[in-house]
Amino acid sequence: MGDSEEIAPAVESILAAARERGGADGRVDVEPRSLTDAFADAEADGRVPVIAEVKPTSPTAAGERTEDPVALAEQMVEGGAAALSVLTEPEHFGGSAATLARIREAVDVPVLRKDFVLHEDQLDVVEADVILLIVRFLDEPGTGDLADLLSAARERGFQVLVETHTADELARAIEAGAEIVGVNNRDLAKLAVDLGTFERVAPDAPEGVTLVAESGIQSPTDVARMRRAGADALLVGSAIMDHGTPAEETDVTANTRRLTTATTTHE
Repeated sequence: MGDSEEIAPAVESILAAARERGGADGRVDVEPRSLTDAFADAEADGRVPVIAEVKPTSPTAAGERTEDPVALAEQMVEGGAAALSVLTEPEHFGGSAATLARIREAVDVPVLRKDFVLHEDQLDVVEADVILLIVRFLDEPGTGDLADLLSAARERGFQVLVETHTADELARAIEAGAEIVGVNNRDLAKLAVDLGTFERVAPDAPEGVTLVAESGIQSPTDVARMRRAGADALLVGSAIMDHGTPAEETDVTANTRRLTTATTTHE
């Protein structure tokens, strides 16, 4: 059931590489740190629940970060991040499973494995607290079924963030059993970012679903906008990593804190 719009070439390249990547020998079993508890703890502490992303580079980022990813992760936690997202996709994002394992050992917050999981054996790469499944990618030929992958991930102990972009994808995520749903403001067909995407899609989410606004969140004003639209948490990468600024001029802790301490009204 493919989308009517073709995926952008940069994203198709990511998808093609993901199709070729195998899993690992043996099965991973995880005792996860609760993502929703981490969000609740942040709220109770007066912080905006932010999943801060350790992203060395990406097809949509200017420049590359070469600092120790563990140090970056620790700075994000110091800045109030409720959870971390760690890229494990190697070809386009400079990520690795080994990096995630090092970060998860060094911090006490939940860690999301940000990758492009298309088949069940790709779940068994590294222990993480949360796995990402992208509805749009799982529409493509030669990929697994969303509900099956969701079930397989939970059997291993993973919590699952199911990423959507449209009301239709949200409905399919809920039908498959998703409890934590991301709405990506970046259109994978055009790579354009529109914060109005979350505002349009979020009202269709049933009561009790945890909603995460993803992509395009650059400022405290953006944070407030997403929270007003119903975001329980925000996934932020580029605004914290600040790829366009030299490393020596980037304060990752301060970049995180300006978002986690934004004045908002959560509806």
